[in-house]
Amino acid sequence: MSFAKVSSVQTTLLDAHIIDVEVDFIRGLQSFTTVGLPDKAVEESRDRISAAIKNSGFSSPKKQNQKVVVSLAPADIKKEGPLHDLAIALGYLLATKEIRFDPEGKIFLGELSLDGKLRPIKGVLPLVKEAKRQGFTEIFLPKENAEEAALIDEMDIYPSGTLKDVIEHLDKESKSQIFTQKPTEVVYDTPEYRVSFADVKGNETAKRGLEIAAAGGHNIAMYGPPGTGKTMLARAFTTILPVLEFDEVLEVTGIHSVAGRLNKALVTHPPFRSPHHTASYVSMVGGGVYPKPGEVTLAHRGVLFLDEFPEFDRRVVEALRQPLEDNVVSISRAKGSAIFPANFILIASMNPCPCGNRGSSKECVCTPIQVERYKRKLSGPIIDRVDMWIEVAKVDHEKLSDVSRDEAEEEKMKERILNAREKQRKRFKKHDHIKTNSDMNSRELLELVELNEEVKDVLNDSAKLHDMSARAYHRIIKLARTIADLEGESVLTPDYVLEAIQYRFKENV
Repeated sequence: MSFAKVSSVQTTLLDAHIIDVEVDFIRGLQSFTTVGLPDKAVEESRDRISAAIKNSGFSSPKKQNQKVVVSLAPADIKKEGPLHDLAIALGYLLATKEIRFDPEGKIFLGELSLDGKLRPIKGVLPLVKEAKRQGFTEIFLPKENAEEAALIDEMDIYPSGTLKDVIEHLDKESKSQIFTQKPTEVVYDTPEYRVSFADVKGNETAKRGLEIAAAGGHNIAMYGPPGTGKTMLARAFTTILPVLEFDEVLEVTGIHSVAGRLNKALVTHPPFRSPHHTASYVSMVGGGVYPKPGEVTLAHRGVLFLDEFPEFDRRVVEALRQPLEDNVVSISRAKGSAIFPANFILIASMNPCPCGNRGSSKECVCTPIQVERYKRKLSGPIIDRVDMWIEVAKVDHEKLSDVSRDEAEEEKMKERILNAREKQRKRFKKHDHIKTNSDMNSRELLELVELNEEVKDVLNDSAKLHDMSARAYHRIIKLARTIADLEGESVLTPDYVLEAIQYRFKENV
């Protein structure tokens, strides 16, 4: 037999597909051809594989008078990256009968170095999930990827160091075995934050707004003169966010793994993304010839902080409309389209005017036209999608010189947020797609949030006074529901609605 087939798997966008690696050869002039829409990295695998096979103690394909054809099926899916190296090498050795094993139910992943060592790959988590869904039970991959892969249960994970290790394990006559890594429980580390709410002096209104945002997943914008602590508050925000649940860990880790942004085995805390205001449209929302996830997707289940919000390119800001409303971003290009998840908390910061001194004790040097032009950088639809607008005023110098840290109050804040999240978890237990109050749509809002007549009267009167849009009306209800959750109350009262309204509308915005 001069034919063999083994299995691999690869990601396309954020999805994964099983790849059949078929190897066939005939006697003739030496050649090594890879078909099935391979990219440059896949085409170059023939040289890596030939050297790895030779340095693992087997005959190099380049020394044989034979024509080798490697087919990667399905042929209509573009094959990218070096992760198929291990499968191709084993398929070749199986076809030439230099080794014997049953490839049924096994997946092989890994990049080969010239000496036969396995190098780590990216996107392992979605690959293993797809392999399990397709009925595979064993997966061989580099040691560095084993911890990530072991998050998927009911799969035998074989962390391997070299091509020879894999071959010796597959050879039933060999005594050398690779230990199976069983699924592990998520270990939540304790990150060291450079700043926390215990370090923030004053700005109690901003702290309250950020607490509400963390509890209900609401978008928030902070405005005020330069140097009042807007950026510091945003960076401290991540310290009060609850850790990710297990399904969220899988989801977020998979996204960062596919994007090649995984700095450690698992992402257990909400990601914090802070792109510069010169960030391009593609880097923010995703795209490219073959669509790739952008910052809004990398911030999924976490925070997207946009400092100097009006300074971002208008096209970039307007592109946030869909993710802020639907929690996804849809990318369409000539060579493909994709829908990426983008459920994040937006924290925006801005100055009241170009010079930043409007409304402060310092003299504002901006002309009325400059102020009006600055305001118009944010369109009405974008402003309408932000739940809270919080003014961050100048802090008294006496407070700044206070070296004490109010860690007790910060712990109380975290406890209130956790209790509020727990109430929401119970409220939405029959709705798997809803995690926080901000995720509810208008129909779910009517079903899950009860409004008495007194609350309705306050809402309707305020809606008429401020000429609210339907979106603003519903977002105020969700905001009030979160405030009630923080206070441990199951019934909405007019006080909670009024507090939500005061965050929603600000004269200086």
